[in-house]
Amino acid sequence: MSDSFHDREMSFEAKNKLDEELKFKAEARRDKLLGQWAAEKMGMSGAEVAAYAKTVVIADLDEPGFEDVIRKIMADFATHGTTVSEDEVRTELERLMGVAIEQVKGDFEPLGGDHG
Repeated sequence: MSDSFHDREMSFEAKNKLDEELKFKAEARRDKLLGQWAAEKMGMSGAEVAAYAKTVVIADLDEPGFEDVIRKIMADFATHGTTVSEDEVRTELERLMGVAIEQVKGDFEPLGGDHG
């Protein structure tokens, strides 16, 4: 009976680790998507968009949560004279979290999902 308990405990720990990994990847993907959105609002295009999105992902490593990302984007909007409210940024951040979760879940499909 203790083997069964140990197996369940190990399974729970593995699921928890996977959940944390998915959360981290989804937040990084959200930040990248938000950076792309913000870059376009500032009139960037092409390689500038990708480079800016990368700076947003890095900004999220400053502190726990996403307030560091909001501050960065709002400061960059101010520097570029872009008129977007903080509420709009927060709304987009929430929307993109849902998009990011779906994208990351798709990345974790078992062995590509092609069974035929």
